[in-house]
Amino acid sequence: MNDNTIVEIFQKTAQANASKRAIMTLAPHGKEYVEINFGELEKLSNQVAAGLVHLGVKPGQKIGILSKPRPEWAACMLGILKAGAIAVPIDPLLVQKEIHRLLGACDISGLIVAGDHYSDVEVTPMLDFVVSMDADRKPQQKIAIAWKDFLRDKPLPARRVRLEDLAIFLNTSGTTGNAKPVMLAHRNFVANLTGVMERLEITPSDVIISIAPWNHSFGLIVLFAACWTGATLIYTNDYANLAKIMLEHEPTILVAVPKLFHAIYQRVEQNLQASFVKKMLTRFAPKLIGKQLKRRLAGGRLRFFASGSAPLSPKVMEGFRRLGLGMIEGYGMTEATPVLTFSTPFNKKVGSVGPPLSNVQLKLIEQNEEGIGELLATGPNIMLGYYKNEARTREVLDNEGWLHTGDLASLDDDGWVYIRGRKKNVIVLDSGKNVYPEEVEWEVGRIPLIEDVLVRRAERKGVEVIQALIYPKHEELPPGLSKEEIKKLIWDAIKEKNPNLAQYKRIKSDQDIVIVDEPFEKTSLKDIKRYKYQEQTTTKA
Repeated sequence: MNDNTIVEIFQKTAQANASKRAIMTLAPHGKEYVEINFGELEKLSNQVAAGLVHLGVKPGQKIGILSKPRPEWAACMLGILKAGAIAVPIDPLLVQKEIHRLLGACDISGLIVAGDHYSDVEVTPMLDFVVSMDADRKPQQKIAIAWKDFLRDKPLPARRVRLEDLAIFLNTSGTTGNAKPVMLAHRNFVANLTGVMERLEITPSDVIISIAPWNHSFGLIVLFAACWTGATLIYTNDYANLAKIMLEHEPTILVAVPKLFHAIYQRVEQNLQASFVKKMLTRFAPKLIGKQLKRRLAGGRLRFFASGSAPLSPKVMEGFRRLGLGMIEGYGMTEATPVLTFSTPFNKKVGSVGPPLSNVQLKLIEQNEEGIGELLATGPNIMLGYYKNEARTREVLDNEGWLHTGDLASLDDDGWVYIRGRKKNVIVLDSGKNVYPEEVEWEVGRIPLIEDVLVRRAERKGVEVIQALIYPKHEELPPGLSKEEIKKLIWDAIKEKNPNLAQYKRIKSDQDIVIVDEPFEKTSLKDIKRYKYQEQTTTKA
């Protein structure tokens, strides 16, 4: 493993690539993009670190970052680490009450905040200071400091940061509710990046477009991968203009969530079906079509797609690979910093999230007759624990250092992992059969009329059933339909999909379908907040 800390690795990369573009993001108050090169990022992060030291920040102190991704965000992250402090990225989608709760839970003493969140921190008695990331605006507080007044050009005092030192608290609640600050050391990140880079070649010539937010472990490891390799990272959440952005900047790698890849594939499929010639070429010369698609998507430079945070449809993966477009699917969790496994771009094992990283060990416990059990992981990337929550830490980290992921999986003879679902989400029927909601959701979610679906256990006439909560894709429906008419159309489509599922996994009746009026509440990575919809419901007879 590399013996350097996150900061030392970045400094070497910055020196070797000083004039090369490092990061590009949407500007805070506009639609144009802003960028920073590696030399500028190194200088700005040093100024942030010196500013923190000037304010009296001590090693181990927790400093929050509350902003959407932007060049200053990256400089603040690196600057906090250079000062020997602990960085705490905060989800900018949180509401004021959640932000205040998080400030207290993580013992955050200083906060660097973007302009659109000033109102969220106007009354924050627990903070020693609030730094305004935007030069023209700041909270009306005595403890508020403008960006230009915060930055310092003085050399940093020598502060030895060790691999064992805590680096970052990442707050994870996922789809379950209350946030749990995950304590991650420099060693965790360096070990994870070492394992990833052994299998994946990324160089300074790569341009990565990512939609994964940096307060999330998936997005943060992508940011650090760029800092490690000298690749250019373009962050965007402008889905409507993604095609334009890709053509303009010719990425070699696109990092996104499955929902986006599914949408791209649907568009490609529709386009191919509309032309007889393309249809024939897809059948007999798929890679020729793939070359054209690469040019149309990204100027021909695209090397592969990388999908994470949720299961990817095997149909989508198979479809892209058949066209000669590499597709990587990974699996991990914040507690593992985050990557545990990922597949290679053109592997033939569709449906697998790949083998573990070389420095990660996996095993299954409590396997059933199908070979499915809970997945456990150990390695130098596993977290130190949850901050101030030893009881919860002991629940997931056993005495031998194995992380109990809570995910159900199977392993093939080569050690490749197949994720079956979340242990806590499993519906155990009276018959003893296990239904994995994610499996049913994937099958039903392929119906074009459905935007999102959540499957849960319910009762009808005293008998347990599989119930589907469905938010329709209204643009695919004829206008003016009543809710009952929409339900009938969707039920007809579900009946066609049911044969793809075992009898006990099927939605048995239209009475087991609930059409919801509003989109599901989601996390920053577009996963449904399942806990908000899990109450046991009795459906009408």
